[in-house]
Amino acid sequence: MKVIVAKHAGFCFGVKRALDTVLKATEKGEPLYTLGPLIHNPQVVEKLRSIGVEVVQDVKDVKHGWIVMPSHGVPKEVTKAAKDAGLKIVDVTCPFVAKVHKRAESLSQMGFHVVVVGDPGHSEVKGILSAAGENATTVSTPEEANAVEWPERVGIVAQTTQVEGHLRAIVEIISKKTAEAQAFDTICYATRDRQQAVMELAPKVEALVVVGGRNSANTNRLREICESTNVPTYHIETADELQDEWFDGKQVVGLTAGASTPDWIIEAVKERLEGI
Repeated sequence: MKVIVAKHAGFCFGVKRALDTVLKATEKGEPLYTLGPLIHNPQVVEKLRSIGVEVVQDVKDVKHGWIVMPSHGVPKEVTKAAKDAGLKIVDVTCPFVAKVHKRAESLSQMGFHVVVVGDPGHSEVKGILSAAGENATTVSTPEEANAVEWPERVGIVAQTTQVEGHLRAIVEIISKKTAEAQAFDTICYATRDRQQAVMELAPKVEALVVVGGRNSANTNRLREICESTNVPTYHIETADELQDEWFDGKQVVGLTAGASTPDWIIEAVKERLEGI
């Protein structure tokens, strides 16, 4: 079976930077912990654990050594707690995520009610909300935006992995329901490139395979985009999950991967597909 890999797929700049930094930090020979998963890919997290990088869920779980603030960022009170505990910090927050934090904080300081377009409960969104102040709001759908009576001044930012059209629809609704709205497209270029690439790929294939962690927001956005094209779509984390019957009678399949999916997983999936 022929496999066409999307023009943009796999690790983005921020994820690669985070992983390289942590691998370098392991050379210190001191205990190293990540606060939650470093990136949203279970296989990478497990590989890190195999070389001594442990995952903790709370700063209180680390008594000494280095603690890594993950690529998707953390609330500012978490960083403060780590400093107050005297821990040594490795901050690998993606620069694009950090930029959203600054934008949200600035809007709040100017008196805007900040709206974060994103997935409620997602770690990146929690960090942005922290930067935006206690009155910030998360909106995940146009329906939610339409159901709210907004204050007179609203500032809008987006989780970096959102879909552009989705953000635009929410901005349009809020803009009609408030006196002043300032909206900033804070979707990162890597997300945009991967989404555009798979849209261009879909008409050329008979099925689409999306590779990446099921806990990865950007991977789930890719899956949703693939499904919207009406091309049969399969979301997997590893090559072992592929099932031959998915591709009965198909000659060409498209392959894409989230920004937290490493090359070695993508290559394994590609080889397995080519063997079907």
